[in-house]
Amino acid sequence: MDFAIIAAGEGSRLVQEGITTPKPLITIQGVPLIERLIRIFLRSGASSISVIVNEEMREVKDFLKNIRLPVPFHLHIRSTPSSMHSFYELSRYLHNERFCLTTVDTIFREDDFYGYIQAFRDSERIDGLMAVTDFVDDEKPLYVKTDSDMKILGFFDTFLDFLQFDALPLPSPKGDKGKDSTYVSGGIYCLRQTAIDVLEKAISEGMSRMRNYQRRLVVEGLCLKAYPFSKIIDVDHAGDIEKAELFLTHQST
Repeated sequence: MDFAIIAAGEGSRLVQEGITTPKPLITIQGVPLIERLIRIFLRSGASSISVIVNEEMREVKDFLKNIRLPVPFHLHIRSTPSSMHSFYELSRYLHNERFCLTTVDTIFREDDFYGYIQAFRDSERIDGLMAVTDFVDDEKPLYVKTDSDMKILGFFDTFLDFLQFDALPLPSPKGDKGKDSTYVSGGIYCLRQTAIDVLEKAISEGMSRMRNYQRRLVVEGLCLKAYPFSKIIDVDHAGDIEKAELFLTHQST
């Protein structure tokens, strides 16, 4: 199973808040974000790891050029207009039937991730397993509507659109049948090659933004399911660094 990391963003909000370290090299518990993901991918049995960084990230390029891994490692250097275009650039390295793609700034419990990867490996009849969380802490969350079997029915930019969608009630996590949950996308995607076929079509039609691509997957009839993580934090602001530190410090509690 191939693994890939989108690390081509500029991290402009962090820069505006005084963080001069490039986002992929921001340390959480003493480990750079990108190194943390690579370590987790290796422990997840990665057959290859690919990373895309933009052309301005000299420190990140130097860091990645000096790493040595026990599996094939592909460093792709290109500035792109969106995460979807970064995914397209990385797709040339994703040759296995199954692969996992994530953004560089996503923080999660490792046990959640290992369970997620195993669930995807065990799946037979789905085209993708998307990480979701009911922890909503994003400025522009992407709401995910599922049926009672966790099949994804749609992706929505606003909570109002999410509520208005005519679908079955959301399933409840951890067996709590008396309570519905609102899930948002966690920026971690396990997909099959069928998803790359849709990606190529979307790119050729001029589509942009990862969330529009995810909607296209549903429109094209691909079977996507959601996998709940206890919490996923995106490191977009300076304050998110402390949040991530505290979250991982107490991840066993």
